[in-house]
Amino acid sequence: MIRRTLLALLAAAPFGLAPAQAADFLPYTPEALAAAQKAGKPILVEISAPWCPICKTQKPILAKLGADPRFKDLQVFDVDFDSQKPALKALNARMQSTLIAFKGEKEVGRSIGETQPEWIEGLVEKAL
Repeated sequence: MIRRTLLALLAAAPFGLAPAQAADFLPYTPEALAAAQKAGKPILVEISAPWCPICKTQKPILAKLGADPRFKDLQVFDVDFDSQKPALKALNARMQSTLIAFKGEKEVGRSIGETQPEWIEGLVEKAL
């Protein structure tokens, strides 16, 4: 009986709902950011460092938001604070744990060191 139920579920699986779309988490390049901006995409730039405790707190919050269907079109670009100094200068960012929201080419919000999930969500919503 259990085997038949399992087989029926497996056979019906292709007809089930498609998995929810998630935000795209991408490595930062100036070209990739410019293309997303030109396309009018909602964008979040995350400036982080592997040694930063605030960045480590932000990552799971951003991952949870990225899985939310509301943010399916969001493009998240990760800038490494230690190795991508020209990007920091171009983005006018001086610290790790900086989050910058863009709606297309327009910057719509910025936060530094924020770890409250609802505040980060509010920043990301500005990009929509």
